[in-house]
Amino acid sequence: MAILYALVARGSVVLAEFTAASTNASSIAKQILEKTTGDNDINVSYSQDRYIFHVKRTDGLTVLCMADESAGRRIPFAFLEDMHQRFVRTYGRAVFSALPYAMNDEFSRVLSQQMEYYSNDPNADRINRIRGEMNQVRSVMIENIDKVLERGDRLELLVDKTANMQGNTFRFRKQSRRYKNTVWWRNVRFTVALIISLLIIGYIMLAFVCHGFTLPSCI
Repeated sequence: MAILYALVARGSVVLAEFTAASTNASSIAKQILEKTTGDNDINVSYSQDRYIFHVKRTDGLTVLCMADESAGRRIPFAFLEDMHQRFVRTYGRAVFSALPYAMNDEFSRVLSQQMEYYSNDPNADRINRIRGEMNQVRSVMIENIDKVLERGDRLELLVDKTANMQGNTFRFRKQSRRYKNTVWWRNVRFTVALIISLLIIGYIMLAFVCHGFTLPSCI
């Protein structure tokens, strides 16, 4: 999966989170929340190794995700925008007084489903391109995580690569099914064309034979 971890928080209070891999991303994400407190809206990204933490804060509500650097910026920020809208639409003003993890049981499932969608479904990026949205993401600078966290406080990011292997397996299976369908339709078209050719040849031969038999009688 391109997106491996996500959370929704009010300040440094985590209200819901989900991880698709065995990783300590949660600990690093909480450090980022503590170091980026404030009321102003932000769109920032912090890199660590080959992973990037994308952060979007709007109206006091922060959504954060960790993605593979190959995912770029448009898809992760489209995911964050989607999660922010869904969270506000679902819980309203309750988000400003909720206790830690108050929405986790319900909304972690939403995070999981949408992480899968934005990581693997090509329509996720195609829709945003058609809409022409997320243009502001182009101006988001990706800084090294050392700039927001003290080097001595920073935790080394640990990610179980089996999560990425599962995502690659999913894409491989999808491509395999598409290839099998293509080969099947190619065989069907070949078979139909062969049958039609044989029918035409048989008709021509039958007409020739019948013509051969009827010609002397005509004389």
